[in-house]
Amino acid sequence: MIFSIASSSGLWALVVVYSLLSFKTALSLPITDLNLEDPIDEITMLDMMKSSSLFRNLPPLVSLPAASERTLVAGEVPDYVLDFAPVVHLYSEERYLPYNVEKFVSNFHACFRNGSLVPGGESPLKLQQLEELDKHIVDYDTAIFMTADSDFDKDPEWITGKHNIPNVYDGAIEDAPATLIVVDKGNGWVDAYWFFFYSFNLGPFVMGCGPYGNHVGDWEHTLVRFYNGEPKIVWMSAHGGGGTYFYDNLEKLETAPKRPVIFSARGTHANYAAVGQHSHDLPYSMLSDFADRGPLWDPSRNYLAYTWDGTNLSYGNGSEYGREERLGKWLSFTGHWGDNDMDPKDPRQHWSPWQWKYIEGPTGPITKNLLRVAPCQSLKHWKTWGGCQARRYPKMGEGIESEGSHSCGNIFRNVRPVWLKTLLHYLTLNGIGCYLADLFLG
Repeated sequence: MIFSIASSSGLWALVVVYSLLSFKTALSLPITDLNLEDPIDEITMLDMMKSSSLFRNLPPLVSLPAASERTLVAGEVPDYVLDFAPVVHLYSEERYLPYNVEKFVSNFHACFRNGSLVPGGESPLKLQQLEELDKHIVDYDTAIFMTADSDFDKDPEWITGKHNIPNVYDGAIEDAPATLIVVDKGNGWVDAYWFFFYSFNLGPFVMGCGPYGNHVGDWEHTLVRFYNGEPKIVWMSAHGGGGTYFYDNLEKLETAPKRPVIFSARGTHANYAAVGQHSHDLPYSMLSDFADRGPLWDPSRNYLAYTWDGTNLSYGNGSEYGREERLGKWLSFTGHWGDNDMDPKDPRQHWSPWQWKYIEGPTGPITKNLLRVAPCQSLKHWKTWGGCQARRYPKMGEGIESEGSHSCGNIFRNVRPVWLKTLLHYLTLNGIGCYLADLFLG
């Protein structure tokens, strides 16, 4: 028994030491609101994603690289971007499937925040109009919202995309192209942003009530970060935040082992690195996403391609020749891809302590901080320490759909006798120390 206690105590001590060392590493990965025009701040920005062990010998990333620092020319999409393109498992019972952006906008007219019609924004909108409409946006009050011509609450086809089920043989969705934006970050670094569009976001349920936070239009994306053509980091969006992972540690497609696998959650389309229940934002799993191995979507089978340098949006070599030129510079639109907040008096609207049932639609890809040096698009409100570190292991889901767990909260699983294991769980607040280390440090 003394040996068991000593062994368990030693194991716990090792975890604590490891957590402290990891915390030290995490402190070298800050994200703050820095001024890119200040040379000192820019140098700090360049080192954001670097860890002392993995990236210390690599050159820095640059948001706006000089011509001499660039690897790519405008419009160039390297072959390796497609070789390592992610594939997406949609949820098996997903009601709101990927959709064609060109067809989507034809169901709308354009309104300012106060509800007045934008000049030239009459129904039906065309994708080619969006670049011109964007010139009307100058401040908060002149924000533009795509406003539906019909009742989206009745789940018309342009909302559900019910026919856009991936082909069982090759994963293609013929009528829902993904959007690929490649950004040169200088010194051999290249970011490939894969954007996925869904016509509707079905918000989560809280303690069995909801859904809340529904909105028309839903842009999700995954970032694959390369150095000299080799993938290093994969980031995936989820609820205004997201998860960052080392590429080597992610699941890969069995038939194409270079390609990372991600999982799209039911309704919200948040992206995760594993199946199962994923709690977020609220404690005790009151707010959760669910992901499983539903239909497998291969976005590289049908995609629009562009490059972006912070000023110029250039057409790339997408999966269909000349399609980008035909559709125009629609990506420059910074307005909202969906209706404004619904009037509280509307019978479809409902209030809850968490959120209204319907909220405003999101803005598009060009607004998603594509020039970032750190992998994360933005920080969640509770990440007060400013961390954006890559996880060493995928965070596994919970529940009946889970396929296991790498959480350090399981370190007591093999301790015997059972009463000792129970005591250790009690003394460590049910492994909360490990949980916090996993939450903060990955």
